[in-house]
Amino acid sequence: MPAYVIVNADVNDEEAGLAYAPVAQKSILDHGGRYLVAGPTPEPVEGTWDSSRFLVIEFPDMDRIREWYDSPEYRRAREIREGKVGVGMLFVEGAPPEGFSLPD
Repeated sequence: MPAYVIVNADVNDEEAGLAYAPVAQKSILDHGGRYLVAGPTPEPVEGTWDSSRFLVIEFPDMDRIREWYDSPEYRRAREIREGKVGVGMLFVEGAPPEGFSLPD
């Protein structure tokens, strides 16, 4: 079942952000990920959203996400952004086509 990485990002150092982005993108693509959403955070329909950038990345499954995240390529990307690009990240598994089921 597909799994997703949901990312909120704030670039505090534009130079570091420009160095981080291509390294992170290559590592994602090399591990079977594909970008579904990537760009500036749009105006929220409800509530607030406190980050300036938003990404949703799809991987074939949760094992592939963990492979990517622990890979030497992505560790290098994290080192580039450390302290310069704020990132909040969630790993989530997809729901079956019929949706989720409520507890009984």
